[in-house]
Amino acid sequence: MRSSRVALGALAALSLSAATLPAFADTHIEVQGGRSYMDSHGTNAFFVESVFDAHPMGASRITWSPDVSIGYIKGRDIGRYRDSHPGVTNNVWVGALGARLHYGSEGDWYQPLFFSFQVAGTAGGRTQALSSGYQFVSTLGWQWKNLSFQVRHISNGSFKEPNRGETMALIGVGFDI
Repeated sequence: MRSSRVALGALAALSLSAATLPAFADTHIEVQGGRSYMDSHGTNAFFVESVFDAHPMGASRITWSPDVSIGYIKGRDIGRYRDSHPGVTNNVWVGALGARLHYGSEGDWYQPLFFSFQVAGTAGGRTQALSSGYQFVSTLGWQWKNLSFQVRHISNGSFKEPNRGETMALIGVGFDI
């Protein structure tokens, strides 16, 4: 129980620090929802993500933006995992911080395509998919002005077993502040 409190505290600190960042940069905020799968078993997943002002990477056509997200992945009831430790019924909160990368200039057809990588912490419990307090989040997506489609994978990189991971398809609706 103590590790959950520590993880919740870290998640709260990440949230508060994310709330102060908009004062320093242009911010795009998205609310995302969709289905997450562990093996072939689906559940609902929701995220709120803030993507900040883009910065060029040297003289290249690649830009990077700080990227902060908080998400929720609902637990599941799967018979074969009922007696497993960890099981799969816990609801898990995910707080993540990283960077979103784009390639190309404004107006290029491929510029809305992005890849992001984040380091994450979890709270609320462990599951067969998310068995540790730390995770890695990788996302491939397409972002228009106020709409995004993305495929996201969350895993601890096999640092701790079991490591089934969560793979999700998300649709996001966003706005600039």
